[in-house]
Amino acid sequence: MIPMAATHLRWMFLTLFMLGFGVNARALDQPKDDATSNRSSTPRTIESAAIQSREGDPPDGAELYARYCALCHGADRQGYAADEAPSLRSPQLMGSAPGSYLWTAIAYGRPNTAMAAFQESLGGPLSYTEQRALMNWLIDESGVERAPVPDAPIPGDATQGVEVYTKHCAQCHGDNGEGGTGTALANPVFLATATDAFIHHTVVNGRDGTPMRGFKGTLSDTEINNVVAFLRSRATGWTESIPTLAAPPDPTNAVLNPQASPAQLVERAQRFVSAKSVAAAMERGERMVLLDARPMSDWQRSHLPGALPMPFYDGIDELVPHLPNDGTPIVAYCACPHAASGRVVDALKAAGFGSARILDEGVLVWAGMGYPIALGKSPDTASK
Repeated sequence: MIPMAATHLRWMFLTLFMLGFGVNARALDQPKDDATSNRSSTPRTIESAAIQSREGDPPDGAELYARYCALCHGADRQGYAADEAPSLRSPQLMGSAPGSYLWTAIAYGRPNTAMAAFQESLGGPLSYTEQRALMNWLIDESGVERAPVPDAPIPGDATQGVEVYTKHCAQCHGDNGEGGTGTALANPVFLATATDAFIHHTVVNGRDGTPMRGFKGTLSDTEINNVVAFLRSRATGWTESIPTLAAPPDPTNAVLNPQASPAQLVERAQRFVSAKSVAAAMERGERMVLLDARPMSDWQRSHLPGALPMPFYDGIDELVPHLPNDGTPIVAYCACPHAASGRVVDALKAAGFGSARILDEGVLVWAGMGYPIALGKSPDTASK
């Protein structure tokens, strides 16, 4: 039986996107004026100048993909370039996924994973028309004939599905669906937008170009139905929320504890610093700079106290005048934990900032260790 909260939310998403997605191959075919879309009034700290189109020209999906997606999903959409980001050219995904599923994956991301929300109203870099251009480009590039799986009820027993999941799925997707080498199946956005029929279709057919094999012939129809019911049960308790976006901190205050001694950090390969040593330096009040290399939407959710947003796709030019080049440690972090932060650090080193380093474990492990985290909507409030 599907929990009421999960059912309500899933149908809310499906209703919102019903007219735009159906079985049409392309998402949001009707143009929408950006002036009337749900856009944040909070200005971006760094303009996406490289992607801005000439007046009257539509956004270029290929350029958007190269700027925002290729780092993790690969230059040719093959996937697994960073942090197990899945293939975006799998014919099963691009051909059978409902349009609403593809759209919301870009817009809302996957909370508590390396996949950030890219929708502008959530603090991400993409407007409505840019999201539409990106999604349409992905569909066109896949070259598959779209046949989205129609929604239909999947009768199953969640209690019996636990055994199937534990035996056949947990090794890749985690004991509680939290993800691993496979997708985080208990993720709230995934479960709010993936229909039972689409999950069933994926279990049966798998996804080419990914480790997800099809279980047709391995599991019976009843077993597949039961595991779908179990996965749906993991959605209990999630409710939609729209964050209150905070203005990012003044970059002129980039240096934390500017009068103190430089932070003493434990390094590895002259490129990485340990989370433990950064946390200890923060506790001692030592001098350093913290840069959040994730999209702004992730900074808005939570970040290391005092960290400046420096999304990997925006470059470093705007912040360079505010960064010290006197040996003060500059620590960039992301969730991957090295891809986005590595791009920022490489750019800083190329600009002459030899003290730039990567937070080795990334922000997700940092938070899991119980180290301080600040909320975007309340930037001066940290929690341990």
